[in-house]
Amino acid sequence: MQLMGLRAIAPGPFTSTKAPEHKVYPYMLRDLKITRSNQVWSSDITYIPVMGNFMYLCAIIDWYSRKVVAWSLSTTLDAEFCVSCLERAIARYGAPEIFNSDQGSQFTSEEFIKILEKNKIRISMDGRGRFLDNIIIERLWRSLKYELIYIQEFVSVPELRKGFMTWFESYNKERFHQALGYQTPDEIYELDKAA
Repeated sequence: MQLMGLRAIAPGPFTSTKAPEHKVYPYMLRDLKITRSNQVWSSDITYIPVMGNFMYLCAIIDWYSRKVVAWSLSTTLDAEFCVSCLERAIARYGAPEIFNSDQGSQFTSEEFIKILEKNKIRISMDGRGRFLDNIIIERLWRSLKYELIYIQEFVSVPELRKGFMTWFESYNKERFHQALGYQTPDEIYELDKAA
């Protein structure tokens, strides 16, 4: 396979390590009817292979409109890149009512939780190993990887960052979603905010 330039599509490094003494928050989205933008945001981290190493991508998505409200790229799995992603999202779009994530140490860090609490955002967390609890962002990762990462090799971090900028902009402004009545995330988000 290597001689032919092929590589297997396989799971990468484990990105969700629980902080040792973090508070466990309940999962609040089960049976919740999501009816408006900024009602629920969720976040997750995925790994991105680049130049024989990995980079880590954090994204925050609005569940109602499917709009990616912020994303951040890092060479490490520290909490800071998730914190800055959250701060940018809130500064640009205001605070959601509920924020859902897994129980990874980045999302259970003291600094991350303080920002949520300061903005009076209710905290929801997936059950351990329950990726379906955060299915909206898991679907985003699938689209991103199959439409960009698996088909294009990035040779530098600036090139990767530019690729993400283009892809996320297209996803928000041009991607029609069947679940949204064949409208784009931006259209749904803006219509809802104008109402």
